[in-house]
Formats: sequence, structure tokens, C-alpha cells
Amino acid sequence: MMEFTDALSALHLLRPWWCLLLPLIALLWWWWRRRTTRGGASSKHIAPHLDQALRVGSRTHRRFTPIDSLALLLVFLVLGAAGPTWSRIPNPMVTQTAPLVVVLKVSEDMLAQDIPPSRLERARHKIEDLLETRSGASTALIAYAGSTHQAVPLTDDPGLIRPYLEGLAPDVMPEPGDAAADALAMAEDLLADSPVPGAILFVTDGISTANRTAFINRDAGSTLVMLRMAPPNQATPVMDEIDAEKVDVSADGSDVAHLERLLAAAYQRALLDDDRLAWKDRGALMAIPALLLALLWFRRGWIVGTPVLLAPALLPPALLIGVSLAGMLTAAPVMAQQDATVTRRAAEQSTENPVISVITHAFLTPDQQGRWWMEHRDFDRAAQHFQDPAWQGYAMYRDGQYAEAAQLLGRLDTADAAFTQGLALIKSRQYRPAIDAFQTVLERDPDYPEGERNLALAKQILDYVEETREQSDTGEEAGIGADEVVFDNESNRGEETQQTGDQEGGVLTADQWISALDTDTGDYLRQRFAVEAARGEQ
Repeated sequence: MMEFTDALSALHLLRPWWCLLLPLIALLWWWWRRRTTRGGASSKHIAPHLDQALRVGSRTHRRFTPIDSLALLLVFLVLGAAGPTWSRIPNPMVTQTAPLVVVLKVSEDMLAQDIPPSRLERARHKIEDLLETRSGASTALIAYAGSTHQAVPLTDDPGLIRPYLEGLAPDVMPEPGDAAADALAMAEDLLADSPVPGAILFVTDGISTANRTAFINRDAGSTLVMLRMAPPNQATPVMDEIDAEKVDVSADGSDVAHLERLLAAAYQRALLDDDRLAWKDRGALMAIPALLLALLWFRRGWIVGTPVLLAPALLPPALLIGVSLAGMLTAAPVMAQQDATVTRRAAEQSTENPVISVITHAFLTPDQQGRWWMEHRDFDRAAQHFQDPAWQGYAMYRDGQYAEAAQLLGRLDTADAAFTQGLALIKSRQYRPAIDAFQTVLERDPDYPEGERNLALAKQILDYVEETREQSDTGEEAGIGADEVVFDNESNRGEETQQTGDQEGGVLTADQWISALDTDTGDYLRQRFAVEAARGEQ
């Protein structure tokens, strides 16, 4: 219902001047109906009984006459030419899903088995199912109990979230309790710098009264959705008072499908407020009822009595609707979400049907064929068909041909091409050229979505790589390293010591964190959360 009301509030016409033809159509319809009604009277030159015998059918008026179908058909054509729209065209160079922060409650009461196998285990499965639908979209994971911790920052790789999600358990959390208000604040901070308003998903079995004020008085900048991990007979009074979309956990996938629809609606609402994006022309949809009405004209006798003078009026709207239908093939499609790996994309490709190949070559241009393959997620074939270098480069990037895409897009002078070139260079680990590409984006369009953010991230990656190289440089790559390394303690000087992780009040070093990653995700999260809790107390 929310999706319908949002679309209804944004409904308008791109070319409203076409509606000036509607009064003319109404006038001609009224004139012809009046003319045919008068013509139905008995002729003064023929006897009434002969006049009635010469007529076909009874004198009763039809409820729906040919002139009615013609007038209605013209109305649909004019409305289609006026360009109705209620949504915007997303930028295909930017991830096309609103960012999502998943906030999971990890406390002792989530171990209850009234939702088998347990509330927490079922919550993990539901989050994993949701991640499958968000491949290529930015998602973050926050865990909370008595304290709040960011398990995974915003990332477009769902495979990065799963191991941390599996490691979350109540014994990992430093403190028991319910710090839902702090988790909400952390989630809103994560979404604060996002160019598109995102959504926050709370996966919890309830919210305590102490957190009620924070949820009631929160800003409505981001969409709040709650997945209720509690049996139907359990009351959740505070959750019921919060102004948020609530979904009850189910044994099947209906709850995840509902969540997906809510998040998609949140993204569409975010697009409506972005004035930099163009509106999507939906006029071609009006051709469908117009064609259905045109089928009535195949009935015998249906066209008899219709005004021939109105036929020229059909031409301009019909031509424009035809152009709109053709434009559905040439318009920039909503890109499918990016898959995790090139191997997975290749596995989903299907062999090209020779009949379809002949038809597409006969009726579609190479660019139209490329966009058709793009919609069907076959980026390799799309790149082979495209003649437009911008779309060809983007298809190469989606197919994993990063070096080729960067080289091709570097010849173009648009902000979109430079942005995709920067992403391709990042993927191929060419960080300095990527920084130059993102700087070119901002030079061409200072307000380009994600331009400043990607430039900052590229600089951070480059600084990290160079700093790591400096710290690990022993001179061996330059040929000045030691010939042999010998540990000599023949004189028994000094003492052998063993450094533990209990130093500095339990704060682990970065090396110890990395070594913990090789063992168990739960152990790593336990140590990291303990460090964060200790720093928060100081």
C-alpha cells in the first residue's frame, strides 16, 4: 500500500500540453453521438413501417458503441503522448539499491527455542537469505546486547558478512543487556554520509522500555524496518508503538520477500527526492489498453457509422506511442544487481537461440541487442553487441574485464565514463590512476553521486598500501637485503620473553587481531568487541 501511495503522490505528466486535445476529443464524441441519435429518427420520405423494416437491429441504443471505443482509444493515446511518470531512472553507474544496515540483537533471550532451532539461529538464516537478494548492494552488520558494535561496515560483498554473522553469539558480547538505542544511533551514523537515504533493519525479539524514547523521537531520514523474532503469542508492546514497518518471522520465505519489497520501496522513495535523476516515461503503457480497444474494430459492422473525419486525429498520438514502444527497447534499463563473481555470472549465461538471434538481428540495432543482453545479465555478449563505447565499457566492467573497460572508457569525456573507469581501475588494483579518474569525475560534475566518497576511499586504499609496503620493506626487493639471517645467543645475554595479549589492559595489537582471524570468527569478534568496550569506558 505504501508503494502505491508513494507512486500516486509522484504521478505527473512530462508533456502535459498534449492534454489540450482531450476537450477536442470530448467535443467530437458528443457531436457524433448527437448526430447519430438524430439520425435514428424516422425519415419523412419513407413510411414508418418500411423504415423500421429496413433497419438492422432494434431501436434500443447500444451501451457501448463504436464511437465510444474510438473516443476512449484516443484518450489513451493522448495520455500516453503526455508522458505519465511516477518514478525516476536510476543511475546505472551507481549501485541501484538503497544502503541497508542490519542490526541484530545478540543476547541470552535470543537463544530461546520457541522459534526452532532458536531465535538467534533463525535470525542468522533470515539475514543470509536477505543478503542473497542484495548482491552488489551496500550492507552493514551491527550487533548489540548491553553494548553496541559494528561487526561489518558497509560493503557490497555479502560473502564478507556471512562469517562474521556466524560468529555472533551471546558469549561474544562484552556486556549483557539491551542497548537498542545505541545501536539505532550507530546505524544512523553509518547512513549519514550516504548520498541515498538508506534503511535500517532491526532483527530482534523485542525492545525494552528504556529505549522507547530514542525510537519514538528519531529523525525520519532513513526507513526503519523490524523483523520480529518472537512467537505470535508473545507481546512486544514497545515495538508496537514505534513508527516502523514490522514483519513477523515465518517458517517460509514470505517474510524475506516482504522485507525485500519494503527495502525496494525505500529505494524508490529515495529516488523521488533526487532532482539529478530523470523521470522515467511510462507513456508506452497506455498503448496496451489502446491496442485492446483496437481489437474491437475487427468485429463485423463495428466500424460502420464511425466518423471518418476523426481518422486524421489518430495519426500524431499513434506515431508518438509507436516511438514510445520502440523506446522501451532503447531506454536505459534498470541494471540487475551485480553478482559476486565472474564465475557465477558465467554459470548463469544461457546459449543463444538461433531463432531469437535472427529476429533480434532483423528488428534490433546492435545497441538494442546489447541492452537486451545486459538486462539478462549476460555482460560478455552485451559488450560484444554494443557499439556505444560508454555502454560497451560498462558491460566489460560488469563482466570483469577491468583493464579493457578502463582503457575504453578513458577515451570518453563524460563523468559517467570516468566514474566507471575509476571503479575498473580499483578492481584491477591501479590505485593512482583510479584517483585521477575520480578527480576527473568531480571536475566534470562536482555533484556526481558517490564521486567524493569513492575518491576518498581510493586515497585511503593507496595510503594503506604504501604504508604497508614501507613497513614490510626489508630491502630485499632492491637487492640490499641481508645474505643470511642468524639468531645468535651463544653468550647467553638477555632473556627470552613471551608477549601475551593481556598487556595494556587487554587491548590487542593489530597483529594479534590479524592472527585471531586465522582461528575462529567468534574468537576474533569477542576480542575486538572487548577492546571496543574497554575503549568506550575510558
